[in-house]
Amino acid sequence: MTIVRGHHRVLIQGITGKQGTFWTELMQAYGTKVTGGVNPKKAGTEHLGVPVYASAVDAAKDQEADGGIDASVLFIPPLGVKAAALDAIDAGINTLCILTEHIPVQDVMYVMAAAKDAGTLITGPNTAGSVTVGECFTGFMPAFNERIFKKGSIGVMSRSGSLGTLMCQNIVSAGFGQSAFVGIGGDPIIGTTTKVALQALDNFEGTEAVVIVGEIGGSMEEEAAEYAAGMDKPVLAFIAGGAAPPGKKMGHAGAIVIGDKGTYASKKSALEEAGATVLDTPSHVGDVLKERLSA
Repeated sequence: MTIVRGHHRVLIQGITGKQGTFWTELMQAYGTKVTGGVNPKKAGTEHLGVPVYASAVDAAKDQEADGGIDASVLFIPPLGVKAAALDAIDAGINTLCILTEHIPVQDVMYVMAAAKDAGTLITGPNTAGSVTVGECFTGFMPAFNERIFKKGSIGVMSRSGSLGTLMCQNIVSAGFGQSAFVGIGGDPIIGTTTKVALQALDNFEGTEAVVIVGEIGGSMEEEAAEYAAGMDKPVLAFIAGGAAPPGKKMGHAGAIVIGDKGTYASKKSALEEAGATVLDTPSHVGDVLKERLSA
């Protein structure tokens, strides 16, 4: 996956809506290079100092001479995501951040297939977005809150926006900071897996350790453990839902255990065998980081 940087050119699909407007202003203030937005009904106008286009394809054509568009953030209602995502894929935009939840499963499957064919990278659906600390953010993570995000050397990835925020706050409270945060999303079908995000953070400049915020359900943490086993950097993990009874869905649509698959025990075992430290609670992250980094 590509971690969005401060120099990357970003399009906001749904820029003129209430949430699109609110978060785009905050993204711009933080340093995100927003170069345009999409709303077919307001094409040809300007919003928040950038042009509004009828489509992502139109935006990409218009901005081609200036370097094109590197990433798009979708503030789009569930039933409109398929068309908006396909528009961005057709525009040749390399990275999509799909914030929306409750998208029809068949629409998500269609978009993921189209993205795979085109070589487009997707974070989400149902993600809070990503933060490259001190440079930019995409979505609605509180990058601007210095009690939660501070420039540092810890890479963080999370299936949950709220738990990811809590983990980042604990990291800063312990005297550390983050290099980047990647929210992969909590749905059963997502574009970026835990393993892919872990690999991206491992290779991201200035990252000395990586913290995984996972949860029960699926096998993504077990697959990430295979990659973690070959890493030189310390890996820490917190797996939410350890006390959940079998068959119980917990919060995210992807957090459901069927039989022995996706259990807390299987994830904990795989990660620990790979050399990762599994935290009992997010509050332990500071002490473990000090211990692992000093070692």
